[in-house]
Amino acid sequence: MAPDEPTVARRRLVVRGIVQGVGFRPFVYGLAQRLGLAGFVLNDSDGVTIEIEGHAGALDAFEQALQAEAPPLARIDTVTCTDAVPRGELAFRIEHSRVHAERNTFISPDVATCSDCLNELFDPTDRRFGYPFINCTNCGPRFTIVLDVPYDRAQTTMRVFPLCQACRAEYDDPLNRRFHAQPNACPVCGPTLAFHWWGDGDGPPASGTPLERAATALAGGAILAIKGLGGYHLACDALNQEAVARLRARKRREARPFALMTPDMATVHRLCRVTDDEAHLLQSHRRPIVLLDALAGAPVAPAIAPGYATLGIMLPYTPLHHLLLRAFAAAAPVTLPVLVMTSGNLSDEPIAYRDDTAAAQLAPIADGVLTHNRDIHIRCDDSVARIVAGGVQLLRRSRGYAPEPITLALRFPQPTLAVGGHLKNTFCLAKGHDVFISHHIGDLENLETLTSFREGVRHYARLFDCAAEVVAYDLHPEYLTTREALASDVPLKIGVQHHHAHIASVLAEHGLEGPIIGVAADGTGYGTDGAIWGCEVMIADLRDFTRFAHLAYVPLPGGDTAVRQVWRMGATYLQHVFGAAFLDLNVPFVQRMNRQQWTVIARMIERGINAPPSSSLGRLFDAVAAMIGVRDEAVYEGQAAIELETIAVDDGQAYPFEFLEGTPQQMDVRPTIRAICTDIQHGEPVGRIAGRFHRTVAEMLAQACERARDASHLDVVALSGGVFQNRRLTELLVTRLAQAGIRVLLNRRVPPNDGGLCLGQAAVAAARLASRQT
Repeated sequence: MAPDEPTVARRRLVVRGIVQGVGFRPFVYGLAQRLGLAGFVLNDSDGVTIEIEGHAGALDAFEQALQAEAPPLARIDTVTCTDAVPRGELAFRIEHSRVHAERNTFISPDVATCSDCLNELFDPTDRRFGYPFINCTNCGPRFTIVLDVPYDRAQTTMRVFPLCQACRAEYDDPLNRRFHAQPNACPVCGPTLAFHWWGDGDGPPASGTPLERAATALAGGAILAIKGLGGYHLACDALNQEAVARLRARKRREARPFALMTPDMATVHRLCRVTDDEAHLLQSHRRPIVLLDALAGAPVAPAIAPGYATLGIMLPYTPLHHLLLRAFAAAAPVTLPVLVMTSGNLSDEPIAYRDDTAAAQLAPIADGVLTHNRDIHIRCDDSVARIVAGGVQLLRRSRGYAPEPITLALRFPQPTLAVGGHLKNTFCLAKGHDVFISHHIGDLENLETLTSFREGVRHYARLFDCAAEVVAYDLHPEYLTTREALASDVPLKIGVQHHHAHIASVLAEHGLEGPIIGVAADGTGYGTDGAIWGCEVMIADLRDFTRFAHLAYVPLPGGDTAVRQVWRMGATYLQHVFGAAFLDLNVPFVQRMNRQQWTVIARMIERGINAPPSSSLGRLFDAVAAMIGVRDEAVYEGQAAIELETIAVDDGQAYPFEFLEGTPQQMDVRPTIRAICTDIQHGEPVGRIAGRFHRTVAEMLAQACERARDASHLDVVALSGGVFQNRRLTELLVTRLAQAGIRVLLNRRVPPNDGGLCLGQAAVAAARLASRQT
C-alpha cells in the first residue's frame, strides 16, 4: 500500500427507531452505492444493522447522510456505531432478516397512499391502473397486517399471496420503490375486491365490478359496510338525509356525530372553514379525522352532526377510498361526492374487522358490503384530531399514529404495562425510554371491548418483546382495567390517582419531571378521599402530587345516572345555592322539573345514599346546560357540555365566584349559579349566558393557578383532562395564563381525555420505581 493511500476501515451501525417497512434498507443500499462502500444491511430484532467498509471519509459521509437523508416515514431514534475488522469486501448487499432473543424493533403505523402510487393508480398505461391495493415502501398497511417481527412478508397477512414475476422483480430490486415492500401486489397476484348485497331485492346490477356496484348502491341511498385498513366502515351518501337517518337508527347511534370522507381539499373548503394548520393535518400521511368549523348551510344532511358547529372530515387514505369516491361521484346525482364513513359497529362495541364475524355484526345495519380478501390482523379505528391553541390536539390516537412509540426522557427501570382508564381506553407497554401506546380500544362497557383490550395487550407484548414486570392502574376499584391489573400475575402493582396521571402525561411528553402546577379537569376520577374528583389544581411531579385547590363538592345524585340525566346536576346545584327554596324560582328549568322524582332524589342526597361528593367540572357544565335549557338528558357523556360550547357567544363578561380558604382551597361557584339564574330571569340569550359561563371558568382556573404560583413559586402550568377538549375554554385559559406570565403545557402527543391516561400512569410508575432504587 502506498504511504498516502487512505486506510480502509469497517464500522458496524445499529439503527433503532421506525426503520422497518419504510424503505430504509433500499435507502441504505443506494447510499452505500453512491459512496462506493462495501458491506451489508439487514433487518433484525433490534431494528436495522449495517456494516460498511471503505475509506474513513466515505464512512463519515455515510453516517451523516444516514440521518440527514432518511426516508420520509423513517424515524431514527438512536444510531450505535462500533469499529469492526475490515473483510476486504468489494460490494454492498442486503441480507435476510435475523431474529434475536430480545426484540427491539418498532413497527410503522399504517400510512396513507403516497403521491407516486396515486399517479400510478390513475394512469391508464400503468399495470396497477385502478388496482385498489397499490402500495410501496412509502405507504400502505403496516401495523394492521403484522403478525410478528421482524417485519417481513411471511410475518404479515400478505403471506398467502405469492408474488408474481413482475412484483417479485420489484420486491428484489434494491433500487426499486417497492423493494421489500411487504404488502406489494398487483391485479395478477394480490388481493381482490368482492361485493355482496344483503338488502331487499336484487341490489345494484350484477354485471358491474364490485367497485361499480358499491358506488351505484351508495348513489341509490344504500348503507354499505366497507372493509378498510383497520376494520370495516359503515358508509352512505352524506347528502341523503333519509340514508343518514336510517344509518343512525340501525347503528343505534342517536346523537354522536358521523365522520365524513371527501375526495379532495376543494370539497372540504365547500363544507368548512379551513386554516393552513388544519389543511396540513388533513393532508398528512397520518390522515386523521379533523374537526373543522362548518360553514353555515354546509350541504350535508342535518343529522350528520346534530348540535355541533363542527364537522369531522378526513381525506381518502387507501387506494380503495380514492377509487370509491371517484366512482361514487360518477354514479351519484349530487353536487358533492361526500360519504359518511363511520366505524363499522353497533354503538359501544369495537369496530368489526374479522371477515368471519363482520357479516353477522353488520348485516343488520348495512344493505351490502364491499370487502376484500386481505386479512386485518389487529383492529384500528380512525384517529381524531383538531387544532387548539396553535397546535395539534389528539382526541383519539389510533390509525396513523399507533403503534409508533413515544420516546421519553425518563427511563423505565422494568418493563411496564399501564392499563389506562375505563372510558376511551388505551393501554401502553413501556421499556427503556420507549412507550408503545395502543390503538383506541374504546369504552370498557361490555365483554367484546374487554376482549379487544386483552387481545391488544397480548399482541403488543409479543411485537415489542415486553413481558411486564410492573403494572400501573387507576385507583377506581370498579374500573375493569383496575380489576384486570389486580388479578394479573404481574409481580409489582402500582396504583396511580386519575388526575395525577393526567398531569403526568403532560410532564412525560414534554420531557419534564416537575414539579409544576397541574390543572386536571374532567367528568369523573376517583379521589384519594373516596370522592369523585374532576376539577383539581395540584402541585405535581412525576412521583406524587399535593392537592392545592378543587371545585367545592356537591353531591352526585345517583352516581353515573347523573351523567346521563344531567338535569339532576342542575337541580343539585340550585339546591346547593338556594336550598329547598329553589323550587320556587321563576326559571323554566325549575318549572318543568319532575317534582315527584326530585323529591326522591333529594331524600337520597339528604341520607347520603348513592350520592358521593363530587368536584367534577364536567358535571358543572352539565348543570349549567340543563339550567339554561340546552338539554335535560344526555345520550352520551359530555353531550350537554359540547352543546353548551357550541351555542356560546362571548361578550367579554364573566360571573362572580369565590375561593374558600383552607387546605386545599375550594373554588365556590355559588355566586356564579345565582348570577346565571338572574340572567335567565332577565331574559338574557342562552348563548350569552353560555359564553359568560365559559369565561367564568377560565378566570376561576386562572386565578387558582395564580394562587398556586404565589404559594409554590412555580410558573409552569399543565392542563389535561377531558374538559380541555373544549376549545373555547382551553384557548381562553391559555390566553389568560399567558397574560399572567405563566407558561402553559398541553397534551400534544396523546389525548387530554382518558385516551392519554396510560402514558401518565406509566410515567408515574417509572418515577416511583426510580426513586426507590436511589
